[in-house]
Amino acid sequence: MSVFLLQRLGQAFVAIFGVMTLVFFIQRLTGDPTYLLVPETATQADIEAMRRSLGLDQPLVLQYVSYLWDMLRFDFGTSYVQNIPVTEIIASRLPYTLQLAAGALFVAFVVGLPVGLAMAIWRKHPVTNVLMGMVLGAQSLPTFWSGILMIMIFGVWLGWLPPSGSGSFAHLIMPSIALGLLSMATYARIARSSILDEMSKDYVRSARARGVGTGRLVGKHLIRNSLIPVISISALEISQLLAGAVIVETVFAWPGLGQLTVQSVQSRDFVVVQGIVLLGAFVTISVNLLADILYSVVDPRIRKGGRA
Repeated sequence: MSVFLLQRLGQAFVAIFGVMTLVFFIQRLTGDPTYLLVPETATQADIEAMRRSLGLDQPLVLQYVSYLWDMLRFDFGTSYVQNIPVTEIIASRLPYTLQLAAGALFVAFVVGLPVGLAMAIWRKHPVTNVLMGMVLGAQSLPTFWSGILMIMIFGVWLGWLPPSGSGSFAHLIMPSIALGLLSMATYARIARSSILDEMSKDYVRSARARGVGTGRLVGKHLIRNSLIPVISISALEISQLLAGAVIVETVFAWPGLGQLTVQSVQSRDFVVVQGIVLLGAFVTISVNLLADILYSVVDPRIRKGGRA
């Protein structure tokens, strides 16, 4: 296991380094943020002075080396626009994104997995057709459009929920559903396919021949043996939630990291965007590493280096 962890940690380090490099150079292609920070009446001397104060007058290679050195010291810099340390800005917005992600995962797990299980167990029942239609609808509906529909129906027409903003549990309901719908549909499909695959195996037929009931078979065997695909997709879905949060937080005016990302990109606040992207990369890589470790716990056949 130690060799396995060292291999995964090495891959994680390479991935984070690659993300850091890509973010640095791609952002520099968007233009010089200096012109957005000075007043319209600023002279060329004022612009050059602002550029020097931000360190943007140095050659790109020197900027890159300085950037890597700061990252090694966990110094994410100070926002060009707000003049506040990036860590403070991210820390003030992170709790909102964590609340939204937790709500979306709750929707995805609590609805998606039971729906997938029901579609597999009762695959010839008419209710399965209804559930399949719901899953396909949730999967095909764009996140921004589902958010707008919920705002119009439940926020404007019916007035049951606040249409935007934050501050109470009611504000969290619609953004969580909008963000979690696609993941819910994905979990339902994966769970259904995985359970159907397990039900076709010899040990299930043998258990049924011995008179083992469906409830006991599902609880003791099918769910555990079907977890590998669910764990695999969970790592990807958490990354998907981080990306989808940008859209959902913008639609619902939710003050999280997604909204902050859009605002920072528009103002070319390089250091804030770098901090958010690196945090997202770290979370994504950590979740995938955790999923790799859980594989060997759930399925003893999986060994180091992916050998069975």
